[in-house]
Amino acid sequence: MTMAKTETLTEQPKIRDLYFKAALGALPIPGLSARSESLPERTLELKGLRVDPDHLAAYVKACGLRFSDTLPLTYPFVLTFPTVMKLVTSKDFPFPAIGSVHAENIIRQARPISVSEPLDIRTHAENLREHPKGLLVDIVTVVSVGREEVWHQTTTFLHQQKTSLSGGPKPEPKPDEVPPTPMSTLRIDQKTISKYAAVSGDRNPIHISGLGAKAFGFPGTIAHGMFTAAATLQTVEGRIPDSVTYSVKFGKPVLLPATVNVYADEVSDGWDISLKHPKKGYPHLTATLR
Repeated sequence: MTMAKTETLTEQPKIRDLYFKAALGALPIPGLSARSESLPERTLELKGLRVDPDHLAAYVKACGLRFSDTLPLTYPFVLTFPTVMKLVTSKDFPFPAIGSVHAENIIRQARPISVSEPLDIRTHAENLREHPKGLLVDIVTVVSVGREEVWHQTTTFLHQQKTSLSGGPKPEPKPDEVPPTPMSTLRIDQKTISKYAAVSGDRNPIHISGLGAKAFGFPGTIAHGMFTAAATLQTVEGRIPDSVTYSVKFGKPVLLPATVNVYADEVSDGWDISLKHPKKGYPHLTATLR
């Protein structure tokens, strides 16, 4: 897809400023709260980004992963998050960033990325579409080293609102299954999620504020989808292929605090992974590594 224009950034956007802008954008202020009905037709570009080893160390600690001289598969998500936020908090984005839910994520890694490599980032939005629960949009982010594309991500966000698809018949709820014995369990509490919020820059109130979560319809704070996507990889760490696609669908949110069941089944070309409620068996996350 060819974008109409490229906007080159000279530095990593400041996430605190963007959240202030995002909070303003979520308020019903005349003139400020009017939104575009289409997506911004531009690509944001940032060249020569360097990994801060201290930031990487804080990330792997928050997610329970190992520190090494190559980046964890999910780490470029937080590295590129400020650029993504700059795009989705702009006035010409069709819905406010705050309160939006991460529905799906697909990461394609061509090869492991060294901590010392300078990275070029390009981000754009595409594929705005209706869903029974609201509007979906894909944010596409590409990370390159020189001319080589090393990492590609499609992040799907859901903004909850009524659409023309909202009134359709709802699927029959599946009966809760008794879950099988997990490979491991993952304990997630507010302290862990607050640490992840700090290191990832994702301070959406649904993750860090009980009142904020309730304002957006959740009974309490919920874990970040990309925290669960990263922490689940503890189970298969060291056995992830160098060239790999990690496709994640997020199910019911993880309400804090929680202990969840982790499953990882080895198949001929990779892994089938899931994160399930320990008593009711419904999935919080289903994923494939191929």
